[in-house]
Amino acid sequence: MVLSQSGTIFRRDSMKNIPAPTAINQTPINNSRRQFLGTTGTAFAALLASGCSTGGSKVASVAGVTPSFTGYGDLVPDPARMFDLPEGFSYKVISKLGDKMSDGLTVPDAADGMGCIDLGNGKLALVRNHELQPRPQYLQDIPEGFDRIDGKAVMPGGTTTIVLDAKTLEVEQEYYSLAGTVRNCSGGITPWGSWLTCEEAVFSAGERNEKDHGWIFEVPADAGKLINPEPLKAMGRFNHEAACIDPVTGIAYLTEDRGDSMLYRFIPNVPGKLAEGGKLQALALVDGTTDSRNHDGVTMKTGDMHEVRWIDMDNVEAPEDDLRDRAAAQGGLKIARGEGIHWGENELYFASTSGGAAKLGQIFKLIPGRDKRSDALSLFFESTDPDQFNYGDNVCVQSNGHLIVCEDQYTDTVTNHLRGLTPEGVPYPLALLRIQTEPAGACFSPDGKVMFVNAYSPTATLAVTGPWLA
Repeated sequence: MVLSQSGTIFRRDSMKNIPAPTAINQTPINNSRRQFLGTTGTAFAALLASGCSTGGSKVASVAGVTPSFTGYGDLVPDPARMFDLPEGFSYKVISKLGDKMSDGLTVPDAADGMGCIDLGNGKLALVRNHELQPRPQYLQDIPEGFDRIDGKAVMPGGTTTIVLDAKTLEVEQEYYSLAGTVRNCSGGITPWGSWLTCEEAVFSAGERNEKDHGWIFEVPADAGKLINPEPLKAMGRFNHEAACIDPVTGIAYLTEDRGDSMLYRFIPNVPGKLAEGGKLQALALVDGTTDSRNHDGVTMKTGDMHEVRWIDMDNVEAPEDDLRDRAAAQGGLKIARGEGIHWGENELYFASTSGGAAKLGQIFKLIPGRDKRSDALSLFFESTDPDQFNYGDNVCVQSNGHLIVCEDQYTDTVTNHLRGLTPEGVPYPLALLRIQTEPAGACFSPDGKVMFVNAYSPTATLAVTGPWLA
């Protein structure tokens, strides 16, 4: 597939009169870590920006729910056969595989999770994961990184950063910001202006590599160049997928992409300073339910609230890759492939990609009690039909409370959509990616006017504008 050149815009004529979006109250990066620490434990602005039928656009129904919003309308075929959107929406390709970056390297493949962070002074940073393994076709002459192959080439997995003009969306700088890691799948932004990038691979130092893998790394949005990578080992070593942080407490919540995964939380010793260590815990339910997957009968009903308890984990560097097994032995709740996770207003949402009786995916909602009461978990949505969503992966929450779900189907021919999910739990089609890959890394600009999203492979990063619902 030949992608459109960067800067090409595909437009749809607007046929709707939808109110303009309201601005998101988000802390820009030039507000210091001290400001975050000073607001810990008080009301903190919601951290929202960042992570139909086949070919059709009908709104999937959910029994007993009358939707207040039923979507933006039919998806209009894209003349470039890349990205179908509703009337009134447009996309612009701002970066693609092989483009030469500011550091002389080229845009790598396998663009996955991504976050948008306000740099201040009218600049935005997109920090973008690359889920690459150390294969010859991916190697570049990267000058430094966390680990190397055979003591020579730096492993190509990591992150690239795109600096944009917030008004024009023109690329001002693009560079490798982290390298030497493996299968950087998703992650999450922090309230203090950085991106947590997660390795979805657990393997140990050996003949061909010097370091253990399976960590989280923190990448400042304003790094400007390759950072010196330091794994956040206290946050655990496992098949990491994504992360989000409660902006009030500084607690990080972490997903794990395994069929019998856990949801973890990390309580930092010093909020806002993850490198100073903390306590890792796994989620369990007080009522004794130990399986959320609903594969062999309904163990969790949609909408029911369950009181949460947390299991303290030890030996979190887990040389045997057995954190989930040890948590399960203590009553931890099994989740079918925990993937995308994103903070809402006073709650977080996370995806179970293959959960549910139909194995099409689930979305869970966790409401932190913040020491005043117990945390509570509910099954927010379970897909029963591919028209609702099929293998939801990355998720993000808009300022209006709607979820955006990126599909990642496991079929020979994929018809991967972006699906919207209303606060009432009603799904609707938002976009269809026409090329044979997954959409990933959906996130919004701080003012809510632009959605950024990746086509996974060949890498293409799109900026989508239109009449977003406020």
